[in-house]
Amino acid sequence: MSTNPVPTVALIGAPTDIGAGARGASMGPEAMRVAGIQPALEAHGLTVVDRGNLIGPANPWQPPTDGYRHLPEVTAWNRSVHEAVYAELAQGNLPVLLGGDHCLAIGSISAVARHCREQGKKLRVLWLDAHADFNTSQLTPSGNIHGMPVACLSGHGPQELIEIGGHVPAISPKWVRQIGIRSVDPGEKRFVHQQDLEVFDMRFIDEMGMRHAMELALATLDANTHLHVSFDVDFLEPEIAPGVGTTVNGGPTYREAQLCMEMIADTGRMASLDLMELNPAYDVKNRTAVVALDLIESLFGKSTLMRKGH
Repeated sequence: MSTNPVPTVALIGAPTDIGAGARGASMGPEAMRVAGIQPALEAHGLTVVDRGNLIGPANPWQPPTDGYRHLPEVTAWNRSVHEAVYAELAQGNLPVLLGGDHCLAIGSISAVARHCREQGKKLRVLWLDAHADFNTSQLTPSGNIHGMPVACLSGHGPQELIEIGGHVPAISPKWVRQIGIRSVDPGEKRFVHQQDLEVFDMRFIDEMGMRHAMELALATLDANTHLHVSFDVDFLEPEIAPGVGTTVNGGPTYREAQLCMEMIADTGRMASLDLMELNPAYDVKNRTAVVALDLIESLFGKSTLMRKGH
């Protein structure tokens, strides 16, 4: 475990579904507040500040233009997210982005990458998701940008998005570990292989177990590594987390997800977090937000069993 002072956790709401194919992820930040994210983290001894919600353009709900839906609006939201996340890191805080759809990871992770470049730190991104999100406008018919953030961050996408953060590409795909993947488009699959993304899909997790997947995903972290977790709620098995717009059956169970989060917590290296795609419109009595909060508590070190040294 690292012995660094515990940073202040800064909650940043990004209430938009601008990059998604279904409406409702814009209500995600409020659902997390209703579930009690601030008092829950404070109960673990953390200092938490809620910065409220970022403001950006409304969702015009238009068809794609030149392969992208809502590109100007997506760009505006991601710029706001970038500046907000970067400002928290610059103050030594741990930003938690409450989404919103997963296109916002472009702004968030480009800010983390910028911070790491300036601080001389290595970056490791854990992408917990049912989808690889490595589409381009040539590969996806929908044009929904929430299917493209990892590609954009790796330098494959429209100029407006790949340049956020001032460095193209913002990240190398080699810094990313994807976990829980089980829905990848055929063209996207080929592109993922070409780009050398490290993917621990559900087949791998079924065969080798979550523990082995996470040991590999967290290997070679050191004191100079900034660990960023981008947690799409559709990572989870839909039976326990129905409140997402893009459910895919066959995800990690509650216990597997808990183990995943606890192993991340055990590294003591998580320094920023995205919580994305929570969609209360598809939820049952805010159940998914409550499960997501439970897992976030584990990420911050709530261990189910008291162990020596924890």
